[in-house]
Amino acid sequence: MDPIRNPYAPGAGQRPPELAGRDEQLRAFDVVLERIARGRPERSLVLTGLRGVGKTVLLNALRSAAVRKHWGTGKLEARPDQALRRPLSSAVHQAVRELGHPEQGQVDHVLGVIRAFAQREAGPAPKLREAWNPGISVPAARGRADSGDIEIDLVELFTDLGGLAADVGKGIAIFIDEMQDLGPDDVSALCAACHEISQSGLPLVVVGAGLPHLPAVLSASKSYSERLFSYQRIDRLSRDAADRALSAPAADEEASFDDEALAALYVATGGYPYFIQAYGKAVWDRAPRTPITADDVAVAAPEAEAELAVGFFGSRFERATPGERDYLRAMADAALADSDADDIGSVPTAAVASLLGKKPQSLSPARDALLKKGLIYSGERGRIAFTVPHFGRYLREQG
Repeated sequence: MDPIRNPYAPGAGQRPPELAGRDEQLRAFDVVLERIARGRPERSLVLTGLRGVGKTVLLNALRSAAVRKHWGTGKLEARPDQALRRPLSSAVHQAVRELGHPEQGQVDHVLGVIRAFAQREAGPAPKLREAWNPGISVPAARGRADSGDIEIDLVELFTDLGGLAADVGKGIAIFIDEMQDLGPDDVSALCAACHEISQSGLPLVVVGAGLPHLPAVLSASKSYSERLFSYQRIDRLSRDAADRALSAPAADEEASFDDEALAALYVATGGYPYFIQAYGKAVWDRAPRTPITADDVAVAAPEAEAELAVGFFGSRFERATPGERDYLRAMADAALADSDADDIGSVPTAAVASLLGKKPQSLSPARDALLKKGLIYSGERGRIAFTVPHFGRYLREQG
């Protein structure tokens, strides 16, 4: 098969040639956009799932849907070492530019509020050389979104943004990836601002994406967050959707897979979108002709697995210290030995400690470090799981 015509695209956040299995989410978001634009009440949206299920791809697809409706949009990626003000200011600045409001005076007022919000950090004023310029030419507004209290300021910022969008009968959508990495104060402020906006009926929506424990992070910040957001779990693809993710791009290149090849690929990938793209690319390059067969899959599988071992699993494993790696391996062994393991493969922290021959308390530093690095998560008290699908299998194969 011609590698130049290979349609498969494994990559972080890279849209696959066929966005299979996400039609329901796309249709539901179109309804959200229409309802908000018409002044109807609607909740902000939170997408959760393991790494490799396509949350970022879907987030980008939802943003494209908002752009097609002529909304103003902005996107940011949360980081544990960065406060919300600056990246959010850049995102909403872009949203205001996309909105195309005809009254420059009103636009300048909101831009001034964004600048005030961006530059007002809690604590002492920064030195001149450390001051940050958000790329806004108008002067910072005074007395609006500049109190230094992130919760007050964010409510005021969102209110002004929503008012600007309402003037032109459109909306503003803010997309936040890796939302679980926001700091506690920023999470609390974001919940409060979304709550205020939903009560006022202004056309602004937040769409967040994060790891499976994101709902718990939001709930710990504000108890009403359980009712504030619409939560959608993004999971592996069904067999039909996985087959479509492989077959549709191949058909566009006048190629196909036989039924046995599709069955073998579903077993190998588990239906995870990133794995489907990785295996699809490897199989295409190895197959001598169309239709692609199960034998072609068997020949290409070691190449796909080697690529995943380096780029998907290995890069994450390398971030862990020796002690943290011991903890990860013990998690993998505990999952294999636990006959009561749930559908996400979580294991009791006590079982990990038992395998390592240590008290659970003594392992808290390693566990907390792995949580902060995003390699594991805790969906419920006393249990932990990998954020990466098939990570346990990878660790056991490494020995």
